[in-house]
Amino acid sequence: MWNSPAEFFAMGGYALYVWSSFGVCVLVLVLEPLAVRARFKAIVRRLKREVLAEHFDNEGSK
Repeated sequence: MWNSPAEFFAMGGYALYVWSSFGVCVLVLVLEPLAVRARFKAIVRRLKREVLAEHFDNEGSK
């Protein structure tokens, strides 16, 4: 039990470990969806380029 908010935030002397762990967890939870979205967009762009290149190859061989 904590008697004051200051004791709660101090976490019995382990505040640096506890709060940095929470911070890293929040950072990962924020960055992961952003990274997934960026990879998805890159894949879609690459696939569009491949389809376009294939389309031009097919037109040129006619």
